[in-house]
Formats: sequence, C-alpha cells, structure tokens
Amino acid sequence: MSAPRRTGRSGAPARADPRVRRLLAWFDRHRRPLPWRLRPTPYRVWVAEVMLQQTRVAQADPFYRRFVRRFPTVHALARAPAPEVLKAWEGAGYYARARHLHRAAREVVARRAGALPRTARELARLPGVGPYIAAAVASLAFGEPVVALEANGLRVAARWTAERGDVRRAPVRRRLARWLADRLPPDRAGPFNEALMELGETVCRPRAPRCGACPVAAWCRARRTLPDPSVLPYRRPPRDKPRVEASVVALRRGGRWLVVRRPETGLLGGLWEFPGGKIEPGERPEAAARRELREETGLAAGPLEPRGVVPHEYSHFSVRLHLFAGRAGPGRPRTAGRPYRWASPAEVRRLPLPRATVKALDRLVRWRSRGTASPGSGSRRGRTAA
Repeated sequence: MSAPRRTGRSGAPARADPRVRRLLAWFDRHRRPLPWRLRPTPYRVWVAEVMLQQTRVAQADPFYRRFVRRFPTVHALARAPAPEVLKAWEGAGYYARARHLHRAAREVVARRAGALPRTARELARLPGVGPYIAAAVASLAFGEPVVALEANGLRVAARWTAERGDVRRAPVRRRLARWLADRLPPDRAGPFNEALMELGETVCRPRAPRCGACPVAAWCRARRTLPDPSVLPYRRPPRDKPRVEASVVALRRGGRWLVVRRPETGLLGGLWEFPGGKIEPGERPEAAARRELREETGLAAGPLEPRGVVPHEYSHFSVRLHLFAGRAGPGRPRTAGRPYRWASPAEVRRLPLPRATVKALDRLVRWRSRGTASPGSGSRRGRTAA
C-alpha cells in the first residue's frame, strides 16, 4: 500500500509547493556524485549517515570508501571482530559510532537475516540509531515520508522561516520539523531530505551563503528581511573549550613498545594507547608521566626523554600531550584487567588507535629519522590521554 498523501496548510498537495518543485529540480541537476549515492543500498546509506554525523562530507568521503571496501555488506560487518572494525574506522573520529554500528549490524543479521528495518520507528530500536539516522535511512533507502533534520537542513529551514529561536532547543527544532513536514512530498521524501542537506552544505552555508545561487531565495524570509542572512540560525555563543594537559610515555623493552587498550565504554573506547594521563595542578609533566605510568601499569622507567608536545582538538575540549620516551624497568605490567601488549612498530600500526596517538608516533618517527632516538622507538601510531 502506498504511503498516505501529505498536504500543506492550504490543503493542496505538498509537492505543489513551488519551493519544493524548485528545490527538487535544483537537486536533480546539481546533486554531487557522492560514493553512497552512486550504488545506493540500504546498508551503504546507513553507513554513510552514521559516518556523516558531526563530520563534513569532504572529510567523511575517504573514510567511507575505505570502510565499505573492507565491509561491503552488513553480513561482512557483523562477522568482523570489534578491533578490526575500529581499525577500519580509524581517523573518522567519534568511535562510539563504529561500536554502535557494529553491534547493530550483528543484531540485524541475527534477528532479521541481514535485512534492515524499513521504517524510522523500527530503525530507532537498533543500537546507536537516533531519530535523525532512523528518519534519514527510512526516507533515503525506503522512501518513508518522514523529515530527516540535521544541521544543514536546520539552517536552511531557519533561514526560510526567519526563525529567531535557538535551533539547539527542542521546541524550536520541532517547530521547524513541522514546517518542513507540511511541505514534504510523500513520493520524493528521500530526495527532499537530501536536497535540504545538499543546499545547506553547498549554498546556504553557515558563513557567506551564496544567495544568488539558491533555487529558493525568492521565498527566503531571512534574505528578504535581514541585511545579513548568515546571522541565522541563532545560537548562543559557545563556551570556551577546556584544555587538558596530559603526559604519555612511549615505554620500550627490547625494541617493543608497551600499549594498553582503553575500556570499551567512554571516550575512544576499545582503542590502544601509550600509558599516561592527566597532569594534576602544580605537577610537572615528567612527574605526571612517571606517576601515570606507575598507577596504570605498576612499572617504573629509567630516564625519560622528552619528545615534545602533541596538540589535538576534540569536539568539547582540546588536549596537549607531553610525550616522553624511556626504557622499562623489570617486572610485568599490572593494568587492572585492561589488555596490554608489548608490540613492535609494525604491530602497533595494525592496532586501532586514536588520532592524537598517530600524531605522537609521527613525532617519535621524526626523532628517530634525525638520529636522536634509540633503535626500536619508531612507528606511526599511539595514544591520547585525556
């Protein structure tokens, strides 16, 4: 049975709205040949939407291509061990997305023989699938007439309507979603949602919107009523990011480095890192490195050689890693149940690692290439210690 026909406030079919016609015609002509659009399957659409959460298209593109090459189907993803999935996700950030995607894939294979649910309501029951991803996959992959509203679509809708409320507030988001739902064409819900995202990504940009190239500029209240449409959507000024100072130790024994796996839950869950952690107030970086090494592994080190400071930005804080290198003393690590290993540089490269650790390892390699590091201290990856 076909989906019910939606109508606007006037009672006319939503697709008769000239804004909708112009937007869809523009999208049909200008849609970018993104990899998840070239050979769309429900699985590929799902992976793309998960990866595009909090990540721009240009940044996600190479990571998406790599991920679907490694796991081309939901069955391939479900069969893979978790460390392999995290390794394939490396660099894309927000690793909880990969863990949830993996768990959901296993559930889809175990309970549904690999067939994704077709409605937003059913999709939202999968691990890690929130309202936006559920609506996006349901509309893009299965044509369900639901609005999928993310940052780009919110921006377009706020400017169309000259919305003055803070779009981060739930009542404002619901108001904009209802406004779009009144104009949603039931037979082209997926293209409508994609067109909103595309318009926000390429034309109705956060800064310097290209109003002259906008297919719906004639109906944009922000353009008609404001000297600068980019002042919308309104957001309260962000608070300054807290900065974390941390120390990490590249501890070497016989040409191998000690790496420890983070807990499965929480920030960067399941990734491997060098021992280390936060510098306490009044504490010197080297003293923090020794303390964290002792508390985390029970090991002591000989002289610690500074290898510089590695900065890295996360969404809600920034971190500066004070990097040290040294040789391990006697004894076995005691890591309170966390897996650890002594790994050669090649083995470290094969582990799933945080991006900040990759930067730290690049720095170690540079030291080695200048002839200032000891044998066995080179590789390419490592740790973040917030």
